[in-house]
This record gives sequence, C-alpha cells and structure tokens, in this order.
Amino acid sequence: MLELARGISQWAHGFKRAVIFLFNTGEEEGLNGAHSFITQHPWSKTVRMAIDLEAMGIGGKSSIFQAGPHPWAAENFALVAKYPSGQVIAQDLFASGAIKSATDFQVYKEVAGLSGLDFAFVDNTAVYHTKNDKLELLKTGSLQHLGENMLAFLLHIGASSHIPEGNSTEAEEDIRKNSAIYFDILGMYMVVYRQKFANMLHNSVIMQSLLIWTTSLIMGGIPAVVSLALSFLSVLLMWVFALSFSFLVAFLLPFISSSPVPYVSSPLLVVGLFGAPAFLGALIGQHLGFLLLQKYLLNAHSKRRQLPLIIKAAVVKMEAERWLFKAGSFQWLILLILGNYFKIGSSYLALVWLVSPAFAYGFFEATLTSERLPKPLKLITLILGLATPILFSAGIFIRLAATLIGGMVRFDRNPGGTPEWLGGFVIAAFIASLLSLTLVYLLSYVHLSGAKKAIILATLMLFASSLAIVLSGVVPPFSEDIARAVNVVHVVDATGKPDEGQNPKSYLSLFSTTPGNLNKEVQEINESFVCGRDKTVDFVTFLVKYGCWAYNDTVSGWSEMDIPTMHVLSDAEGNGRLTEVSIDTKGSIRWVLAINTEEIEDFELKDARDSEELISVGKKNGVDGWHIIQFSGGKNAPKLFDLTLYWRSGSTHKSDTPILKLRTDVDRLTPITERVLRKLPRWCSLFGKSTSPYTFAFLRNLYVNF
Repeated sequence: MLELARGISQWAHGFKRAVIFLFNTGEEEGLNGAHSFITQHPWSKTVRMAIDLEAMGIGGKSSIFQAGPHPWAAENFALVAKYPSGQVIAQDLFASGAIKSATDFQVYKEVAGLSGLDFAFVDNTAVYHTKNDKLELLKTGSLQHLGENMLAFLLHIGASSHIPEGNSTEAEEDIRKNSAIYFDILGMYMVVYRQKFANMLHNSVIMQSLLIWTTSLIMGGIPAVVSLALSFLSVLLMWVFALSFSFLVAFLLPFISSSPVPYVSSPLLVVGLFGAPAFLGALIGQHLGFLLLQKYLLNAHSKRRQLPLIIKAAVVKMEAERWLFKAGSFQWLILLILGNYFKIGSSYLALVWLVSPAFAYGFFEATLTSERLPKPLKLITLILGLATPILFSAGIFIRLAATLIGGMVRFDRNPGGTPEWLGGFVIAAFIASLLSLTLVYLLSYVHLSGAKKAIILATLMLFASSLAIVLSGVVPPFSEDIARAVNVVHVVDATGKPDEGQNPKSYLSLFSTTPGNLNKEVQEINESFVCGRDKTVDFVTFLVKYGCWAYNDTVSGWSEMDIPTMHVLSDAEGNGRLTEVSIDTKGSIRWVLAINTEEIEDFELKDARDSEELISVGKKNGVDGWHIIQFSGGKNAPKLFDLTLYWRSGSTHKSDTPILKLRTDVDRLTPITERVLRKLPRWCSLFGKSTSPYTFAFLRNLYVNF
C-alpha cells in the first residue's frame, strides 16, 4: 500500500477521484478497524468503491475472491490489469459458508453498501497465523504481481469520470442479475461478463443440448433411451466407486499413520493416497456400466442386424464406448442446468466442459444416419475436446486442492471435536469428485485400449509407493516451515460452581487445531502431560474436546490477585428481573465475555470509570445460545466494567447453568510455559487466531444461582 501510494503520488495526473489508503487494525478481533472507519470517520461518506488487500497464506498470485455487488470494478480491473487473476468459484465458496471466515470487505459491502474487489494471496496457506507466516517465505514476485495490477487499476479508475454510486439502491434480485462472472486464463487474460448475459448464454446452450438429445433419442427409439440410461448409470457407478475407494483410504489413515493428515508438508502425496484409489474406483465403476451397456447393446443388435458374431461384438464395444463419452456430456449438462437455476457464477466451468467435448464429438464423430457402423473414437476428439476445459480450469483446481490441503493445519476449530478421519474425507471427496468430473471423457477410451491391466497396475504401484512413504516416515507429516498448529496455554480455572467453592485450579493446556492425537509431541516435550478427551477446556470462543494437561510448576508466575472478578451488585425483581454485575478484568490486555441468551434477553455494558456506554440496550443475536463480546485494548484500556442484565420472562434458572463466561488473556510467559515452548518440537507452531488465547489465560464463570 505504501508503494502504491508513492506510485500514485508521482503518476496520478488528471485524477478526478481521491484514493484513500486505509491502514487499520482489529480485523481479527471482529473487523473493528474497518467498522470504525465506515461508521465514524467523516471521509467514509465520500467513498464510492472499496478495495481490500487480504491474505490467507504467503505469496502466489493476489487473486480476486470477492467482487461486487456492482460489476463495474471487476470489468475495469480486467480491462487494465497487467496480470489479472481471479476466480468466481472462490467467491461462490466464500458465499456458501464453506470458508468460515470474514474480511473487511464484508463491512464495506454489507454495512456501507459499497461495491468493490477483495484480493488475497493463498499460497502456503498452511503457515497462515503461525510463526512461519514470515517475510522469508514471501516471494518478491508476489508483491510485484499485486503492485503492477493494482497500480494500473488505481490509475485507471482514479481518472474515470464515472464510478457507480457506492450505496446501492438496487433491489437484491436486480443486483444478482447484474453481478459479475469472472475468471482468468493462465493469469494473462480475464473474462468478465454479467449474470444476465450468463443466463441467456446458459439457457441457449441448455435448450440446444436438450433439443439435440431429444432428437437423437427419438431417432434412436427405445434402444437409445435405454443406452443413455445405462451409460449414465456408468457415471453414477464411477462416482460411487471413486468416492468409496478414496473414503476407505481416508478412514484407515488415522489407524496406520502417525498423523491422519500425513500429506500436509508434501501435498503431492494426495495424488497417490487419494487420487490413485479414486481413479481406480472410477475406472472400475465405469467399466461395470460399460459391461452392462455392452450386454444390452449386444441383445439389441441381435434383433436389428444380421452381422457375423465377431463383427457384432466389435460394433457393440465401439457403440458402448461412444455412449460413455456422451454420458460425460450429459453429466455436465445436468450440472449446468442446476448451476444456472441457482445462479451459481462458477457454472461457466460446466459450460466449457460440456460445449467443447460435445462440439469435438459432433465435428469428428457424429453422423446423421443410423446405418453407418460406429468406429473407435478418434484421439483428436479427446485432445481438442479437452484442451479448452483444461486451459480454463486446471489452474483453479490445483490452487483449490493446495488451499484445502494447507487448511488441514487448522481444520479442527474445536480441537478433538471432529473425527480424526474427517479431514481426510474432505480431501478425498474433493479429489474423487474432481477426477469423476474431469476424467469422464478420458476413461471412455480406456475400455477398448487394451491397456487396462497396465493402467490398473501403474495405479496400484502409485498408491502402494505413496502408502509406503507415509508408513515409513521418510516424508514427515509436518516440517519446520509447514508446521502443525498448536496452542500452549497456562490456564487458571476459577469457574467452579457455587456449591464447589471458588478455589482456582491451575494447569498447562496443550491442544491442536490440526487433526490427530498429541502423543508424539508430549513424548518430545517430556513434561508429564496427560492427554485425553476428559481434558476439556471451555475457552469461551471455542471448546477444547481433546487436549493434554500438565500440573508441574503451574502455581508459580501468577497470584490470585490476577484472577478476574465478577461481582453481583444488585438483583431486583420488578416488571422484570434485572441484575447488575461489576467486572474487573485485572491485568489482561484482551478478554472475551459470553452472555447466555437463553436466560438473558438483553444487556448493557458501560465503562465503570466514566459510565461511557460501550454496548447499549437493543436487539441482540447470539450463536448457539451465547452472545460473545471480544475486547482488545492495551495498557491504558479500561479494566472495570458495569454490566446490566435483563432476564427473559419464564427463564428456567437452572442453578448449574452459567449466565456469564469470561476469559481474560495475558501476554506473559510463566516458568512452565517458557520451558514447554522451548522444548516444543520443530514441527509445531503456535496458532495465533484472534479467538485463540494468549499463553496465559484466566477463566471465570457466573452461574444462575449466584
């Protein structure tokens, strides 16, 4: 941003617009910096468009992963960017909720109603929010790529006399019709068109495809209909076997490997571990469909044509091969229809995977007479049919796979809350689905090639060698640069219920957001850790369901004066129950408070020093029954707060139910924490998300029966 500001200051001749560079903080604590600017700064009213520069990894291309709602920004970026990069499929994934995250762009778009672009680096996503997120791993070419694209874009739009209004007044349906579909081709050219045009294009292709299919089925009669059904059955069997084989490997990995995700530091291992079984399953599933189709066609030909048995068998095989190829087009046609119906921007992938192979087949293979005997599919049909789809989609498929694999480092939001095999299932499902979608045309050539045995043998050898690498430990699951995400927290737990007393217990907690147990790490540290699912810790923002505890030397480095307090000042019944609570967060520089929304209908929070209202009374929402407040201040931030609670009428008032849960974080190393961090294995790295506690945390609850 500094370099862009320098460049613009030198070259911005004839600007009709100002460019505001917003350097903000508090994004990880709840998008606070962006929200403060939009809601409080007078300049925010002048903004017409917002551009957010993000990262969820280190380096690579800085790509658009969110655009809109108005398409103007995406269209103009594509027009002038030197090396444009962006994929609407990333935007679709983000909008679907599959990516549990948010950026400042959400504030600009949803709070301020602005249009614009959201960019991010995604390479090496496994180091995101760990100690390895460092400058040494950032390639200078990544910054150059972002800088050259963004400087050209800013110079172009700064000189533009027309930028659409920032606050959109269009109806939601009109915005969806006008949204941008965008994707780049090899990072050299970006295609951008609007959803309205996509609807017309997709509807046209769908109608033509349905017309061609209907005509061919009418001409072919019952045999053609049955052949289509059986060939599509082969596609379904391909999916079933591909998913089953890869799922089986994912399920068994935690039992035979030291880690359920042994491929994180070496992503190419997924090719052998999941790609080989998925390919083998897809081939077997499609071949079963091929045999059923062949059997039916042989019976149908016996009634229609009088041909020698050898010729008839050859004709049937070639006709079955053609039906399998056409079934691939039918699969993509169904996906295009569904994508077009739900207005999914990435439906363009279904379009290119349908049109290009169908055109190649129609040009090189199709005939208008049913009397002509079929011939083997031509190799040129496959090459020309798949060239365009691969050109359009190979890059994004590879980047998605790499991002997904890197994300396994922080897959388990609640450590131990998901089965160990689930991460592998996600990767296996992606790889198997990808192969089933893209190899549906190629596999139709295999059944007559005479190379089935060689292909199966090579696939089995690839799988066996990958499995041997994992079992032998030649390639470790994690490395010093691609490390397992862990947290080491000295916990002082003062959450005891009223009838249990308030005596705090202190222990060192070790847990990981990466799937798998911590036995190997605990042995390396050698500090008498005990691991299990009974070592649960409620850190308010998340719950550790599997962790390790150690009690050695945990009473030093703190005193009871550090424990936060929650005192009930008054509790009155009138028109409704009202409780006033005084909260002292002591020496913490960050804290998080959860309020039970099943018991508490509303609340008000004030700074106790000057009675400044921090959160006013009004409608509140919660997640899973809790309203969560995150507060990150600093040395001079307030420590004393007055909280007023307005109870729900008809509240259950269960005595063992907390109405408040408080966690205070202190950036301090106690002797035991310092010792464990020093002995932490090199393949581990602290995970520094905003919801993660610091190395020292205090827990305090206030129960209904206070």
